[in-house]
Amino acid sequence: MPGTHLHALDAATALTPLARDSYQGQTDPRYAHRIGPFGGITAATLLQSVMVHPDRQGEPIALTVNFAQPISDEPFVIEAVATRTNRSTQHWTLAMRQSGTVVTTASAVLALRRDTWSSTEAEFPSVSPVSALKRLASPEAPTWFANYDVRVAHGMPLDDSRPLADKDSITTLWVRDEPSRPLDFVSLASMCDVFVPRIMVRRPVRVPAGTVSLTTYFHADSSKLAACGTQHLLGTARASHFGMGYHDQTAQVWSAERVLLATTHQIVYFKE
Repeated sequence: MPGTHLHALDAATALTPLARDSYQGQTDPRYAHRIGPFGGITAATLLQSVMVHPDRQGEPIALTVNFAQPISDEPFVIEAVATRTNRSTQHWTLAMRQSGTVVTTASAVLALRRDTWSSTEAEFPSVSPVSALKRLASPEAPTWFANYDVRVAHGMPLDDSRPLADKDSITTLWVRDEPSRPLDFVSLASMCDVFVPRIMVRRPVRVPAGTVSLTTYFHADSSKLAACGTQHLLGTARASHFGMGYHDQTAQVWSAERVLLATTHQIVYFKE
């Protein structure tokens, strides 16, 4: 429609069908990282290829993205294939190619959810309200960071005032798209990668690091995501082990109403 402004996230994840299982997209400079695009926007775009596919059945419950090599600032093609559809789950294999070379692989699982007994064992973090915290702004932040309103309550990255012996890699923060945008699976998939590598919290100096593989589990359906509207989400992340050039990273993402929306797990490469 004339005059309609497309949100940056929707523009960055926009796909053009090439064939039934093939889509073309283009990297967006607004989500640029230091080498290639922000990993979260890559994950969101891969998930988008499933969400718009005519064979899709159900809603996402799991997404794994493997970053095989840096993505160039040029068009890419995503192949999205429903490899198996069962009564309640649907399994997808995904590959992103540039110039015929695979740069990212992924898998997704969708499900037809039903009402069952439920319980959340994870505890909502004790944290200052979003209104009490200032939006994080850093001249050293990569370009993609400007697309998020991030307010850190604990665990500021690259904090040179932290003791070197401090063993706490936890970061707790509030986050939403900037400008604000109603929450859905695509935007949540991107926000689940907003946490910097934990090595940047444990160490007061910049250590080259990057995600190798990222898995997100979605615990909410589309109605629960829609209920979040444009509110900030609360995320908390930590690592379990650093060594031999890699560390893990786990995170939880909650709604402001204390509903656990997603959990993420990733393995991160770092170089010293």
